[in-house]
Amino acid sequence: MSNHNKQFGKLGEDIAAGYLERKGYKILVRNYTYARVEVDVVCEYNNEIIFVEVKTRTSDQMAYPEQAVGKAKQKNIRLAAENFLEENQITSSVRFDIIAVVKNESKFEIEHIEDAFYPFEAL
Repeated sequence: MSNHNKQFGKLGEDIAAGYLERKGYKILVRNYTYARVEVDVVCEYNNEIIFVEVKTRTSDQMAYPEQAVGKAKQKNIRLAAENFLEENQITSSVRFDIIAVVKNESKFEIEHIEDAFYPFEAL
């Protein structure tokens, strides 16, 4: 991945984290990594732990950002989430969200997809 793409992705994560904080979410950790799998944002809201995958795109890119979270990515996020919960001895309920950050000309649009996937179901 080019340096420009990494910076653009980090900008999207910063925008998503700010958005969550404004909505009252408590950010627990950003860029949580387990076994080479990264979860962009782990936060808490209403006594629930939310694992958030952030997808940042420009409006002229073909796929919707949320389409980039396929079954393999969901499985990897689940494994990282399980480790995070065990590592921190957390027994709260869990949710998996996607935040799509799309740059349209000079502004960013945010779409927050709650309960975007259910990786604890049989894979």
